[in-house]
Amino acid sequence: MKQYEYKVDNQGQAYLETDLPGLMLTRLPLLNKSTAFSLEERDDFELWGIVPPHMSTLEEQITRVYNAYSSHKDDLNKHIYLRLLQDRNEVLFYALLERHLEEMMPIIYTPTVGKAVEEFSNLYRFPRGLVVSTENIHRLDKLLENVPYPYVKLIVATDAEGILGIGDQGFGGIAICIGKLSLYTAAAGVDPALTLPVQLDVGTNREDLLNNPLYLGVRHERLVGDAYYDFIERFVTGLKKYHPNTLLQWEDFSRQKAFDVLERHQDEILSFNDDIQGTGATVVAGLLAASRKHGRKLSEEVFLLYGAGAGGVGVARQIYAALRDEGLSEQEAKARIFMMDPFGLVLSDRVGLESFKQSLAQDPAALANWQLNSTSPSLLEVITNAKVTVLLGLSGQAGAFSEVVITALCANSPKPIIFPLSNPTANCEATPQDLLLWSKGQATIATGSPFADVNYEGKRYSISQGNNAFIFPGLGLGLMLSGASKVSPEMLTAASKALADNVSEGRLDQGCVFPRVSQIREVSKQVAIKVIEAAISQGMARLQVESSLEEGGLEAFVEKRMWKPVYLPIRRPKF
Repeated sequence: MKQYEYKVDNQGQAYLETDLPGLMLTRLPLLNKSTAFSLEERDDFELWGIVPPHMSTLEEQITRVYNAYSSHKDDLNKHIYLRLLQDRNEVLFYALLERHLEEMMPIIYTPTVGKAVEEFSNLYRFPRGLVVSTENIHRLDKLLENVPYPYVKLIVATDAEGILGIGDQGFGGIAICIGKLSLYTAAAGVDPALTLPVQLDVGTNREDLLNNPLYLGVRHERLVGDAYYDFIERFVTGLKKYHPNTLLQWEDFSRQKAFDVLERHQDEILSFNDDIQGTGATVVAGLLAASRKHGRKLSEEVFLLYGAGAGGVGVARQIYAALRDEGLSEQEAKARIFMMDPFGLVLSDRVGLESFKQSLAQDPAALANWQLNSTSPSLLEVITNAKVTVLLGLSGQAGAFSEVVITALCANSPKPIIFPLSNPTANCEATPQDLLLWSKGQATIATGSPFADVNYEGKRYSISQGNNAFIFPGLGLGLMLSGASKVSPEMLTAASKALADNVSEGRLDQGCVFPRVSQIREVSKQVAIKVIEAAISQGMARLQVESSLEEGGLEAFVEKRMWKPVYLPIRRPKF
């Protein structure tokens, strides 16, 4: 049964219609207004005596909850407070977030969400989303048929095996899905009523979780092989049956599985993997902005990706697409991209090389003239021999970029580009302060987690965060509004260019290659517009966007469809 229906009256006023009793309105976060229920709503739903006499404005409520939020000094407790607020009142949560997004994004997402994931079973308070597990997969039809949200259009799903830089987190991974969907709404105006976080609980290999009496997930080791892929297949088949027009974002799967799941299902259901495609598009946007700052082309750089998991290979693939877009041949583009993993430089003749790395593995013949101390080149030797100018860290190895490594990089380029992108903060390959010191202030830097500004020799450098939140919300919005049949490389490239174009010259002068987080809603709108244009130009837009355009064109079309955190009237149905 639907909790409510969204309607528009004869005067064009949007409202929510429900026949639920008044007390239930205060228990459902999508409907609850707390102290802001109107006089009419208090009468219609018999709320007198249930809510306080004073009828608050939304602004008064924002002031109250911000004061409460600010009283918490610990980031995890601030995260918990915001999640409790979201579980109580969605509109108020997003109105608060909209006012203080730059301050709160590190709290609701990276880096604080990592700790929330680890502690999820200990902190559990309120059910949110859908849990599909090995214990209920046989009931999947009933689960999907009875999802208590009337209009699901966007799902973020994880099996929680590759969470951030902290790996297998079992049931706690659903916190990542909740956080991602919060950013879809805060950054791109996706109506929270359309969103559904999904935990694909296939077990965990963490003994500490399995032995924890408070652990909330299924208590067995992870499914592997055919059993695992059959589980995912059943989930996708169910989605196609009950929610066929839903966008599915795969989140935080482990290396090979991330690519396998994406490649198996991207043609049968609209889907993408943020760790692969979102990370790639975000990093390329930062590289495009850095290239503009230095007056160079991407095709003039030589790239080393230190870390070749899902994120690293996803970045490599998107760099390859960008180089091809600049006119390089397949061979020329590939020759400028090097990847390193825990086994060393990724070469095509490696025994047991994972399939997802093969397309961009370097030919051993390319190393024929290298000066090496052993058969396996070190990070320093790759930088020196390949003449690397762009160093990207996606390894999760704190301190991997040393002074001698950065000195070698600077010898190849007077203005090197260095992105230590590993999350959370403790896993970052180098701190911005050290990188500026070792490069004598010449490096262009972006990080995966937020860092404070750095003062070096009397100049203040702002450190921009290469957060996927600059890409995936706008990408998802554009995909949904266009009804795209598939996520294409051209759409991802369009998203990268849109993000790079929204980095102002002033930001570049400050050393930043990404916009401020406070600009993310406008950035997401521009990303969505370019994704829609790409979908239309490729003939992949299933919705007739062009026939819906009004005065103001595509920008007005997107803006009108971006949800805003305001209270709508709630009315009883008239029979």
